Amino acid sequence: MGRPREGGSAGGRSGRSRPRDTDQSGPPSVPPPASRGGGPDPAGARGGDAARAPAGGSGGAVPPQQSAEAPSAPPARSGHPGESGEVAAARQAGGDRLRFIGAATRRIARGIDLDEIVLGLCRATVPTFADAILVYLRDPLPVGDERPTGPVVLRLRRTDRIPEEPDTNGARLPVLPAQPDLGPAMGGSAAELAEVRPGGPLAEVLRGVRPLFGEAQAARTALPELLGPDTRLPGGHRVILAPLRGRRRVIGAAVFLRRPDRPAFEPDDLLVAAQLATHTALGVDKAVLYGREAYIADALQRTMLPDSLPQPTGVRLASRYLPAAETARVGGDWYDAIPLPGSRVALVVGDVMGHSMTSAAIMGQLRTTAQTLAGLDLPPQEVLHHLDEQAQRLGSDRMATCLYAVYDPVAHRIIIANAGHPPPVMLHRGGRAEVLRVPPGAPIGVGGVDFEAVELDAPAGATLVLYTDGLVESRIRDVWTGIEQLRERLTETARLTGPNPPPLEPLCDEVLDMLGPGDRDDDIALLAARFDGIAPSDVAYWYLDPKAQTAGQARRLARRALARWGLDELTDQLELLVSEVVTNAVRYAERPITLRLLRTDVLRCEVGDDVPQLPRLRQARPSDEGGRGLYLVNRMARRWGATRLSMGKVVWFELSMPPGAARG
Repeated sequence: MGRPREGGSAGGRSGRSRPRDTDQSGPPSVPPPASRGGGPDPAGARGGDAARAPAGGSGGAVPPQQSAEAPSAPPARSGHPGESGEVAAARQAGGDRLRFIGAATRRIARGIDLDEIVLGLCRATVPTFADAILVYLRDPLPVGDERPTGPVVLRLRRTDRIPEEPDTNGARLPVLPAQPDLGPAMGGSAAELAEVRPGGPLAEVLRGVRPLFGEAQAARTALPELLGPDTRLPGGHRVILAPLRGRRRVIGAAVFLRRPDRPAFEPDDLLVAAQLATHTALGVDKAVLYGREAYIADALQRTMLPDSLPQPTGVRLASRYLPAAETARVGGDWYDAIPLPGSRVALVVGDVMGHSMTSAAIMGQLRTTAQTLAGLDLPPQEVLHHLDEQAQRLGSDRMATCLYAVYDPVAHRIIIANAGHPPPVMLHRGGRAEVLRVPPGAPIGVGGVDFEAVELDAPAGATLVLYTDGLVESRIRDVWTGIEQLRERLTETARLTGPNPPPLEPLCDEVLDMLGPGDRDDDIALLAARFDGIAPSDVAYWYLDPKAQTAGQARRLARRALARWGLDELTDQLELLVSEVVTNAVRYAERPITLRLLRTDVLRCEVGDDVPQLPRLRQARPSDEGGRGLYLVNRMARRWGATRLSMGKVVWFELSMPPGAARG
């Protein structure tokens, strides 16, 4: 229906009266009834315009389809010569009804989710229009064009009422929960679940769509099916059963009730109930569709983020992801940790601009591209360059910020390149938090921009914190103020643990606790890396010429390293596997090969050469003289793999440490 004009008000007042819609609770006052047994005085009801409704008793309501054109009822004493007081009262009642409907529908429309919309209906109608209301909705609610299967079940979603007051006849309203939220059992007075039997009386009423008085024959047979056979209802026209019909189907029902000591509903009140039911049903449809879209987008984004972080050698990782506020939950923030050859690890955090399904999809594409580029072992600035090209291929307005870092636990160094992202913060072992000076660069997607990488020390015990701008920027603070607050929070947290670095998981929680009520404008990705490093005493490294005797030389070197580390139990196993891998490398290499042993919680062996072709595990035939080397590695090693480098490849395998082995 059209929105009614807010012109002259009733009671002889002139000028505009802006409708109000408040949330006051409590029973209304009950002044003397108006002519023809009108409802309570609007001054005693809650809810502004909603309170001005003629809660039953005045006829002459303007039909809903005429409300947009019909002016508000003029004052009873204004210029209508010869108009009787009864006609003036009817005109005033009609205007009050229109204003009530306008205020109530605006209140319902303000809701975003399902609970807000149903609560808006309850608060707009109780106690102004009814003394109690029961709202039943389908369970589960159909979404869009879905065609539900199985029986139609209605669940009591919410109730609302004022304190019960028995009348002289002893009739009472159904015993409902005192709180609006459903909790304990319904006390045997109103069923919480009602199955709509095909062809039954309730199904016929819901199919008819129009509200009915409880005294109508169809309603008298339908209400026991909905509320339960033991429910006692007030007599007379004090009950209205209103089906809730959405855009495509009936999705529930609302029952409006009045106490016997209050004037009964009138025929015009059926029009009011119809309008309330229609707007509520459309709002429920909107909320269900919005909730499904938000759920899909949120699930899409979360599935694109890593399920769990890897556990690379020499570094410990922790992460957090928080969606934005409920009004804009979908974003494009992501983080990643990618193991690289040589026990290195790539740390990535990025933010696609915008809040939509498109942003989440672009985030997934850029994250996949970053993983592929990391597998090629490209320098950080080259990774950002190729991400920039990929963003331009996705569209002219596809922009994102990204920070890409590579940590080497053997060299205790980190290389960082930045594409318009907030700078990382390093928390040193002594408790000092430092904002790293990294050239900011331009965002990904701008095109034609060179990115610059810097190499910095990454001492053991330090913690690198990478984050997106949602953590440090909001409507109430700029990004540099937020970065300074983050630095101070890290310093305070480190002070609590003294000389030892704070544990990673509680550290992430402390960082997120810095967010205030107005700081959730954007989604947040957080990645923290604690650098443990690998001590030089735990590393053995050699360059070997590609000769026939190289395999034997590699076995001798590996045997000496194990003897120095006290790992003689692994000698036979390591010699066999080193011999097989080095022999394969020597066969095709033209430049010196590398052999490196790393002692951490496992024993890791890495053999590098200048041949880019990766070895492939295959089953050798009985007549083949070779082809069994990788088969032995696969059977005897804890893990193994091969990674292509820009100048060749690295084949690696790991052996489990013997029980009781201790690092030096």
